Amino acid sequence: MLAYLDCRRTKRNTPSALAFEAQLEHHLLELHDELQAGAWRPGRSICFVITHPKPREVWAAQFRDRVVHHLLYNRIAPRFHAAFTADTCACIPGRGTLYGARRLEHQVRSVTANWSRPAWYLKCDLANFFVAIDKHVLLRQLERRVHEPWWMRLAETVLMHDPRGDVEVRGRAAELRLVPPHKSLFNAPADTGLPIGNLSSQFFANVLLDELDQRVKHRLRAPHYVRYVDDFILLHEAPAWLTAAHRDLEAWLPEQLHCRLNPRKTILQPVSRGVDFVGHVIKPWRRTTRRGTVARAIARLQALQRTPERDRLTVRQLANSYLGLLRQASHSHHDRARLANAVRDLGHSINGSFTKAYA
Repeated sequence: MLAYLDCRRTKRNTPSALAFEAQLEHHLLELHDELQAGAWRPGRSICFVITHPKPREVWAAQFRDRVVHHLLYNRIAPRFHAAFTADTCACIPGRGTLYGARRLEHQVRSVTANWSRPAWYLKCDLANFFVAIDKHVLLRQLERRVHEPWWMRLAETVLMHDPRGDVEVRGRAAELRLVPPHKSLFNAPADTGLPIGNLSSQFFANVLLDELDQRVKHRLRAPHYVRYVDDFILLHEAPAWLTAAHRDLEAWLPEQLHCRLNPRKTILQPVSRGVDFVGHVIKPWRRTTRRGTVARAIARLQALQRTPERDRLTVRQLANSYLGLLRQASHSHHDRARLANAVRDLGHSINGSFTKAYA
């Protein structure tokens, strides 16, 4: 029941959640009996493509399966979270993008002594991360901390399930073709790749990369480091130290985790030029929202202006969503003012502090 309540949060009015709730006791009891008997197996998934900020596949499990994902997460996640470093972000309560941005800002101010001395940063990204995850490596990591047989069997069932065997593909063919073949789960080898969109996949990704965190902190002894999913940053006063750390990780990741760095997204440059991370840009004495995010927000609102019959509720919801995102930056007044002008052009009003739009 607790897993169901967690699962329906923010999604209670979706068709799948409403259908499950219509016969809630029956569905929960049926699910309970299947789990107790060891007969539960994941059902059909829905695959669709999102195009912003870039094309990628999203896999949505059935609502009853998502309840099981929450059940497993609620049981085993705390023991893993307790072992994670404070620099691990994403899919951890209280450690979202804002936590990651603030954590990095703290690290930058520390390594530069409040911007009084130069420092460098190394930013890395794992190539095709979710599609390239080796499930057998991840399974061994789960076995180290999940010692109860029943819970371990459930974790293995969720992890090793291949959603490609029973999937409903939605969306236009043109959108599906936008996803590069090497980034599609449909083209991944057997026992490789996790579906983006499930709570279990986000949690398993952190479990896998905890070994990376531990190596960076305790073997390389990096004094300043932050990771958000597969994006991570190391900071140091000496660029030579960061170059050596990059060589170490470039050799260690394929050997131990069967992952590899994306050379096109590896950046080594001075901190003073600004550090772009989780949608924020950290520069001396200020943290702003990435320019592309602001431009995309304004463009989406202007596109609604060209629509003959626009939905005023949709405009207000979209505007307030972006205003809430912009408010996370410490210096966002100018960006919020630009967005406010676009909102006013659509005939909506906005408060004087540019933090909320009205119909």
